[in-house]
Amino acid sequence: MRDSLSVVPDEDASATDLTLVDRARHWRDDDPDPDTRLALTRLLDAAGSGDEGAAAELHDAFSGPLEFGTAGLRGAMGPGPNRMNRAVVARAAAGLAAYLTARGGGSVVIGYDARHKSDGFAQVTAEVLEGAGIRALVLPLPMPTPVLAYAIRHLGCVAGVMVTASHNPAQDNGYKVYLGDGTQIVPPVDIEISALIADVGDVRDIPRRDTATTLGSEVLTSYLARIGTLVPPDAPRAVDVAYTPMHGVGGNVVLASLAITGFPSPRVVTSQFAPNPDFPTVAFPNPEEPGAMDLALEEGLESDADIVIANDPDADRCAAAVPTRDRGASGGPTIRMLRGDEVGALLGWWLHERGATGAYANSIVSSSLLSKMAATYGLSHHETLTGFKWIGRIPNLAFGYEEALGYCVDPTHIPDKDGISAAIRLVELVAWLKARGRTVHDVLDDLAVEFGLHATDQLSVRVSDLSLITAAMARLRALPPAEVAGLAVEQFEDLESGVAGLPPTDGVRLRLAESTRVIVRPSGTEAKLKCYLEVVVPVTSDVEASRLVAAHRLSALKAGMATVLGL
Repeated sequence: MRDSLSVVPDEDASATDLTLVDRARHWRDDDPDPDTRLALTRLLDAAGSGDEGAAAELHDAFSGPLEFGTAGLRGAMGPGPNRMNRAVVARAAAGLAAYLTARGGGSVVIGYDARHKSDGFAQVTAEVLEGAGIRALVLPLPMPTPVLAYAIRHLGCVAGVMVTASHNPAQDNGYKVYLGDGTQIVPPVDIEISALIADVGDVRDIPRRDTATTLGSEVLTSYLARIGTLVPPDAPRAVDVAYTPMHGVGGNVVLASLAITGFPSPRVVTSQFAPNPDFPTVAFPNPEEPGAMDLALEEGLESDADIVIANDPDADRCAAAVPTRDRGASGGPTIRMLRGDEVGALLGWWLHERGATGAYANSIVSSSLLSKMAATYGLSHHETLTGFKWIGRIPNLAFGYEEALGYCVDPTHIPDKDGISAAIRLVELVAWLKARGRTVHDVLDDLAVEFGLHATDQLSVRVSDLSLITAAMARLRALPPAEVAGLAVEQFEDLESGVAGLPPTDGVRLRLAESTRVIVRPSGTEAKLKCYLEVVVPVTSDVEASRLVAAHRLSALKAGMATVLGL
């Protein structure tokens, strides 16, 4: 058991334990959800009986409130202020209502996914907003996050709330807040709302009214109609697609989107098609995670698909895989995932081909290739902090992406990542290339020859103790390496001090010899420390030889950074 607290049973709290135990009991008595009230009672009893695991869990649950991170509130479900539960959601809604009321009020549209308790969290949000005099409009069914983001502008709302934990594990849930322009909140708005949440008293005293309006199908119909405008009538439609929504809410919307744009129905991964909050076929429902795409890749091979598309559970991300040029060791076809940066480059090229004007943007951890493409295309380019709350705010945005499979291809209507419209753009691209006897590999080769081969990879370390990440970042700042994998560190930038006009953020950037770059930062959504790696290799005539050189450099760089971080 931790030395800082010895939790004792309900009936015999000592003076040294009084603060935490009393706070936990008060939370329990104020909690509107019988499930979490019972869970907290059991946790108190177990901790008081000497269960060290229960004591540690109690400490963590009351270690502090969930705070707005890269994508709003997100965390494990359970009792306490450091968990996602009805009490936390009620306070968040009350803080948001206070913020909006001070600015004249209006309507808020609320969406939710199919995770455990998402519908209940949406209901609590609606009741609290209505109780504060804010009109609450609730989407009628579990919907993709992009539909909620679209609904904000479409309905003329002053804000939107999406209850989702996106690609996190089944035990998590979350709460994303958008303002009336359709973008996610950023500082200082998140700080102001957090302060108002902190001022909220007992949940039982928050006014609530069960008068919210449940919307019909009109929002989804309008969203699909917009999707239908993305592909020209004369565009090729001959393409074979395999698809998985990864147990999330994107399935039927993607099928409808393919139908309305005139593409054939895809082969679907049937075991992952229906929404299932337990995500039974994947350990982590994130297309980036090893093994998560296995069933989709199998489906793609069996159906001889031209492209495999996967959404994460709330369908704001889009992953893609395509057949390789080479056959496998058994002589049969093979298929591979495209990296997020490869998809970003492909979409940037394709939207330029389709006549895009305005600005391109990508996050600081994404490849530098898009900036070079934009310069050649005569477009402006912006580098932002991680998260679409920053990318979506770029003026005159034509296309934005981040390497974590997030793409904004229709920013006029959805200034947020949208895995559904991105999927349609990718299918359109593959069909267009197929009609000309070409593949995405040909385009990637062309880009490599023109701009240099930009190869990226990621070293991601998942931890159970967040202090390990804090310690690793502190060590890196205190003792920056002079070299990594034999390459001299030519520049070390602490992103906490702000660089290149960007707001301060927790991370560091290393610029190394031979056009090599490393960015290290804690994940904003998961208990991970991430290293984003990029090497740039000149290409003469042999692109594949350059790819081998790049792969070798990335492998050495990944091993070198693992040593530097000591994790």
